[in-house]
Amino acid sequence: MAKKTKETNNDQYVRKETLWLVSLLALAVGFFGGVMFGIYKSDTGAPVASSPAPAAVAGGGNRIASLEMETVQNPQNVQAWIELGNAFFDSDQYEKAIRAYTKALELNPDNANVLTDMGVMYRRAGKPQEAIKAFDRAIAADPKHEVSRFNKGIVLLHDLKDTQAAIKAWEELLEVNPVAMTPSGQSVDQMITQMKKQMAQQGGG
Repeated sequence: MAKKTKETNNDQYVRKETLWLVSLLALAVGFFGGVMFGIYKSDTGAPVASSPAPAAVAGGGNRIASLEMETVQNPQNVQAWIELGNAFFDSDQYEKAIRAYTKALELNPDNANVLTDMGVMYRRAGKPQEAIKAFDRAIAADPKHEVSRFNKGIVLLHDLKDTQAAIKAWEELLEVNPVAMTPSGQSVDQMITQMKKQMAQQGGG
């Protein structure tokens, strides 16, 4: 999961957009039918590792120090703020990541990827309502942004215990991508059908 520390900010940004990464937020148990969920970084397309590679941790301090210096010297460098947020994301420094992403968003308010990553950090910081706000901003900025829609459903289901709202979020995801898949390889459509069936059975007790 680590990104090389000696590339230019632009190269890091391109690499961030192309690598498939998973955050450390994989949930141990699914809410319905044994389905396992994870909440993703903005550039995730499929699940890979559930923890950072050793190099990400070992080189994190130097990377952060370099990026902090860059943001001090060039505070208008939006990519440096993004990469600093990513470095704090990878090292589980939630509040610092949120602050760095906030700075990036002051320079580029409609970056759906940054908004989504910030939402993940809010969720990990125990602020699910703020996470939902960030995901909604990402969706408003890019209505076709699938990861923000998927993550919104995760937070609604597991953190806010609002199953109906989670289903609605995922149904809206299907409107964007009818063949969207869960991390376990199940189609979102099948997952929703399964959840509704479970709810009906529980309601009919």
